[in-house]
Amino acid sequence: QVQLVESGGGLVQAGGSLRLSCAASGRAFNSYHIAWFRQAPGKEREFVGVISWSGGGTLYADSVKGRFTVARDNVKNAGYLQMNSLKLDDTAVYYCAAGPVLTTHHYDYWGQGTQVTVSS
Repeated sequence: QVQLVESGGGLVQAGGSLRLSCAASGRAFNSYHIAWFRQAPGKEREFVGVISWSGGGTLYADSVKGRFTVARDNVKNAGYLQMNSLKLDDTAVYYCAAGPVLTTHHYDYWGQGTQVTVSS
């Protein structure tokens, strides 16, 4: 079992930055890929980005490419999502997820989510 807890969400102006953290506990975390998803009101949950278990590979949704960066620290059992040049459309609840298969949709473990609100 892996437990995930996100933090770092909040209110930010358009053009600003936020860094989300995902604290993990449990066995085998360092062998899992870490992904980030988001869900805006009235919309389906969508993939944002993923980093491989080693940190050597990343993949991003086109909507965030060049603005967002996923990272991880396997010593601290943590994942991160650095968000720059935030837009109003980035407003959503952000979730981190972990699992043994690197995909853009299914993961075995999920956090509870953290709200990010971008204002004009």
